[in-house]
Amino acid sequence: MDMKKRIHLELRNRTPSDVKELVLDNCRSNEGKIEGLTDEFEELEFLSTINVGLTSVANLPKLNKLKKLELSDNRISGGLEVLAERCPNLTHLNLSGNKIKDLSTIEPLKKLENLKSLDLFNCEVTNLNDYRENVFKLLPQLTYLDGYDKEDKEAPDSDAEAYVEGLDDDDDDEDEVEEEEYDEDAAPGEEDEEEGEEEEDEEEGEEEEEDISGEEEEEEEEFNDGEVDDEDEEDFEEERGQKRKRDPEDEGGEEEEEEEDDESEEEELALRREAAEGGAWAWLGFSTLLLGGFLVELSCPLTSCSLFSSSLFFSRASSSRDFPEPAFFTT
Repeated sequence: MDMKKRIHLELRNRTPSDVKELVLDNCRSNEGKIEGLTDEFEELEFLSTINVGLTSVANLPKLNKLKKLELSDNRISGGLEVLAERCPNLTHLNLSGNKIKDLSTIEPLKKLENLKSLDLFNCEVTNLNDYRENVFKLLPQLTYLDGYDKEDKEAPDSDAEAYVEGLDDDDDDEDEVEEEEYDEDAAPGEEDEEEGEEEEDEEEGEEEEEDISGEEEEEEEEFNDGEVDDEDEEDFEEERGQKRKRDPEDEGGEEEEEEEDDESEEEELALRREAAEGGAWAWLGFSTLLLGGFLVELSCPLTSCSLFSSSLFFSRASSSRDFPEPAFFTT
């Protein structure tokens, strides 16, 4: 992404005059120059262009309120006099990782009277003999060089971070002031609206409680109905038990009746057998009578009379169901 597009994104619908901090790290600069940054960023106090491929800061606009400038990991080798002209209030400058080879390159920074911290890490100039002593002599306004003061005491964590935190605090204070002003300017009608909303919430809460109580009553009724159904089931089971107790008695009576019926049937069968046997004896007597009549014709009158009398005897005996053994007659 090129530097112009990145600046457009960082604005976030703000005007350049509203921006106090701008970070353009790792974007791409065309021909190693700053582009898209104009004098309209008049309130800018912090600018970071780390690793964007800069070779010069010639196109840097006039930024009178800029206090901290990050230019590390670029290819800058000179032309630092522009900083003194366009950023006169600069206090922190980071040129580490650039192509600064000698002290003459940083000599124009003398004009930055407010410059307190300068970083030249990973620059060839740091390899010079008595590098630190010579830089402090060249730039007497400096307090820290590469994070340490003249007595090799490390800078608190740091001056730069404290500065950024100060910017954040300023922004927070401004936001708080704006919120307070908004609250003061709020229309009195809003309070009435809030009260009306609270009353509506209370009414809704009461309606919910009524709905809950109604549901509880329905549950109680269903529970009572369940108890009544249980009692009806118990009564039904008791009736079934009583019926079951009565059933064996009824079954015993039915068995007695069946036995009586069987006995009566047996008696009827016996009578029928007796009647059949009586009929057989009667038939026997009748046949004997016929035989006697035949013999009368063949024999004398006395014999026929005796036979006739005997046949009458057998016929009467059969009718009276007294079954004597048949007698044998001889002629």
